[in-house]
Amino acid sequence: MDTGTLCVLFILLACQLPLSFSFLPGNETDRLSLLAIKDQIEHDPFGRLKSWNESSHFCNWLGVTCGRKHQRVVQLNFTVWKLAGRLAPDIGNMSFLRVINLQNNSFSDRIPTELGLLFRLQMLRLRNNEFIGEIPVNVSRCYNLQILDVGNNNLIGKLPAELGILSILRVLVIQKNHLFGEIPSSLANISFLEVIFGTMNNFQGGIPERFGQLRSLKFFGLGGNNLSGSIPTSMYNISSLTVIDVLLNRLRGSLPHNLGETLPNLVHLGLGRNQFTGLIPSSLSNASNLNVFIIGGNKFAGRLPTFAKQQNLRVLQVSENNLGNGEDDDLKFLYSLENNTVLEVLIIDDNNFGGITPQIVSNFSKKLRLMGFSKNQIRGTIPTEIGNLISLEHLDLGENHLTGSIPNSIGKLKNLNGLYLNGNELSGSIPSTLWNVTSLNEVFLNRNKLQGSIPTSLGDFRHLVELTLSENKLSGPIPKAVFGISSLTVYLDLSDNEFEGSLPSEVGQLEMLGGLDVSNNRLSGEIPASLGNCKSLENLYMEGNYFHGKIPESLSSLTAIQYLNLSQNNLTGLIPEYLGHLRLLKYLDLSFNDLEGEVPVQGVFENVTAVSLAGNQKLCGGIPQLNLSRCTSGKPKSSTKVKLAIAIAFGFLGLIFTISFAIFCWLKKRKTVAVSRSSMNIPFQQLTYQDLLKATAGFSEDNLIGTGSFAIVYKGILEQDQTVVAVKVLNLQNKGASKSFMVECEALKNTRHRNLVKVVTACSSIDFQGNDFKALLYEYMVNGSLEQWLHSTDKTDGIHEPRSLNLIRRLSIAIDVANALDYLHHQCETPIVHCDLKPSNVMLDADMTARVGDFGLARFLHDTSTQVDPNSNQSSTGGIRGTIGYIAPEYGMRSEVTTYGDVYSYGIILLELFTGKKPTDAMFNEELNLHNFVEGALPDHVAEIVDSEILEEGQEPSANATERRGNSVGNHKIIECLMAVLEIGVACSAEMPEERMNISNVTVQLQKSREILLGTGG
Repeated sequence: MDTGTLCVLFILLACQLPLSFSFLPGNETDRLSLLAIKDQIEHDPFGRLKSWNESSHFCNWLGVTCGRKHQRVVQLNFTVWKLAGRLAPDIGNMSFLRVINLQNNSFSDRIPTELGLLFRLQMLRLRNNEFIGEIPVNVSRCYNLQILDVGNNNLIGKLPAELGILSILRVLVIQKNHLFGEIPSSLANISFLEVIFGTMNNFQGGIPERFGQLRSLKFFGLGGNNLSGSIPTSMYNISSLTVIDVLLNRLRGSLPHNLGETLPNLVHLGLGRNQFTGLIPSSLSNASNLNVFIIGGNKFAGRLPTFAKQQNLRVLQVSENNLGNGEDDDLKFLYSLENNTVLEVLIIDDNNFGGITPQIVSNFSKKLRLMGFSKNQIRGTIPTEIGNLISLEHLDLGENHLTGSIPNSIGKLKNLNGLYLNGNELSGSIPSTLWNVTSLNEVFLNRNKLQGSIPTSLGDFRHLVELTLSENKLSGPIPKAVFGISSLTVYLDLSDNEFEGSLPSEVGQLEMLGGLDVSNNRLSGEIPASLGNCKSLENLYMEGNYFHGKIPESLSSLTAIQYLNLSQNNLTGLIPEYLGHLRLLKYLDLSFNDLEGEVPVQGVFENVTAVSLAGNQKLCGGIPQLNLSRCTSGKPKSSTKVKLAIAIAFGFLGLIFTISFAIFCWLKKRKTVAVSRSSMNIPFQQLTYQDLLKATAGFSEDNLIGTGSFAIVYKGILEQDQTVVAVKVLNLQNKGASKSFMVECEALKNTRHRNLVKVVTACSSIDFQGNDFKALLYEYMVNGSLEQWLHSTDKTDGIHEPRSLNLIRRLSIAIDVANALDYLHHQCETPIVHCDLKPSNVMLDADMTARVGDFGLARFLHDTSTQVDPNSNQSSTGGIRGTIGYIAPEYGMRSEVTTYGDVYSYGIILLELFTGKKPTDAMFNEELNLHNFVEGALPDHVAEIVDSEILEEGQEPSANATERRGNSVGNHKIIECLMAVLEIGVACSAEMPEERMNISNVTVQLQKSREILLGTGG
């Protein structure tokens, strides 16, 4: 063998090329390489590779393009073929390849290092697959590479610094992987680089200073990472930049005053949820192409510039800053939006904007969907023609200083889901046209000066779950039609008005209602017996009226009741014994009525702080702490003197009792810690309001994690040991908050499981104004909730892409949640039903382990059995509220709470987890829901409904900007696994409770599915 031959052999071995191909003609090498690629494909649902056979030349095979001169393969294009399998390393033998496009398939395993042998390669697109491992360093040998797109896979490791030698690279797409470490500064060497798209990874450190050298850069997207520091000043001088997206990082600094002049081509500026400060530069008005402007959740101050030149502005979101000075011209910028015809989102909530609401608001874009002006200092009236905004879905003008009346034109907003006008000074009557907006889900008109009556006929509401009209001056009778809105399941609050007449018996139609408040009105008559039908009621407030007669026996059916207030009425008769047998009743107020007879001693009556009986002079007995007189069966003497003596004695005792009760209430409010260790039995540090004020930096918005019906959650760091915690602060102004606090304490006090959110401690204190303060502290979940990972959050908060969960992680999360339910239902001393299982209540820790949280609606099944018969009433704990889409259907038919209800909710989550569709998706209606959508696709059409990366992908920076990714399906083993998982989801979400799977069996079956999936190497 001569020296030349030895050299060739040495080079081939060094490059790891198969010797079997080395001496073959180029055409034959390509043919064999293609067949090797085909051999590694395990699933070809469309049969595209059937043409790859000896009946035709390989240059005529589907997806293959050859050069005319040498008949060598120059392009492979398998886009949206839904292929699954490995990418054979033999691809490195096709040395004439210039384009590889494998987007939107399900290729798994590692990216072959042999790609580094393709020195002619110009485009490598592997986006939307399931590749694992690191980005091969060898790719840097493809010196002619112009487009490198490996986004939306499961890649890990650091971004190779060697990519900096790809001197003519134009597009680098790495978004939605699991890459970490710092962004290599060597990328600044690529002078032709136009796109850096790396959102939703785990990059840390700062943005390299040298990036200012990238004079060709157009698209810069690194949102959803953990970057710190500031944006290099030099980057603001890259005039070619059109997109800057750094949402959801820890970046700081301010914007240069000449931003709009140095970046005249800017289309998208996303800075939301960072730590930016300073002013919004007036020069921004020069960026006439601006389409998206998101800066919410920072500390910007001053005024907003005019947007007159930005006729394509679609999203303007500046909430939660310090913008505005409370002055009349703060809203001047709104006038520049009058001629904008494409605006969809306008959110300026939670700032310092003053001034009068411009009437020109009603002339805004007919495409406007979200409009939020709440928590400012805005005055004036609601624009008369607000109804012109026909696409409006969310209108929030709450907590301002608005006056005048609610315009009739609001009835034209047929797409409106949420209307929030609370906390203003609105007057006049509620327009009758409002009740015809049948799409409404929530209506908050409380804390205004509204007058008049509620119309006797209301619209055909099918979605309204909460109606709050409290603290107004509404009058007249409460119309029966209000109680015909069967969708009301959360709260109906008519308190603090001037309603009169009786409470209609039709109130009993609201069988799923969670809270009813008619307190402090002028209602009279007897308490309707039909209230007993409202078995889901947890809060019932009827105090401050003129109700008379006896407390009806039918209220014994309110087995879910926790707070009952019938005080300050004219009720007579005995206190019913059944009130002492309502197991969940936490607080009972019967004070200042004319009740008589013996006070029970069971249940709520055992706790002197949980019952109030003051002002009922004819009561006797009860526990000694009530200090009531003994009950006597004998007839008192008829002597006038004796009667007079008794009257004086009782009068004196009544006075002493009243004074003592007032002093007791005063002292109770001053208690620093109202919840004892013995009653909670959870870890209890002696934390005060001041401790938590420091831990959360004054309950800073920068530490805000989320909000709910009863609480606001902050991230905090305890000063004592620097423990990072989630601080759930109860909103005690909401009458359901205190009971939620106690229920959650009770549910968590004896539960210990790796898949439950761990409670650190609780705090019951007073704030600096002497108001009660209650908080629960949990272990901080660094990866947020499953809801955040499954779906894009509201676009108004700055997140425009969903995070990425691969198949294994989703299956692991499903198993974690099932394990948590199995523990709650079958392993606790008293079985616990969660009652509000949904993705936002499933939290993910640093290891992506799922933990179930938020037990504010939990129920205890005091029964000897761990699994409850769905047709039995003996383990009833009353109804629930839950969340629409996840509530078991039997709860709408007056059924009792059982563990089967949780199984149903779990089944819906499981289907949502693997289809990417919410149960409330617009595609679902009375005929089609998520359950039968999936059931109808089994077993032959699984590939059509499974969305491998969930929802639609983020903005495409390449030439195919409108292209949408296809659904990812997996090889035959993965399809089998997905089919099994979806069948479990369908079984768990069956309409009839007895048809649902036992959660213990669910965990076993899912474990088997995971073993099958791991067996594929996926």
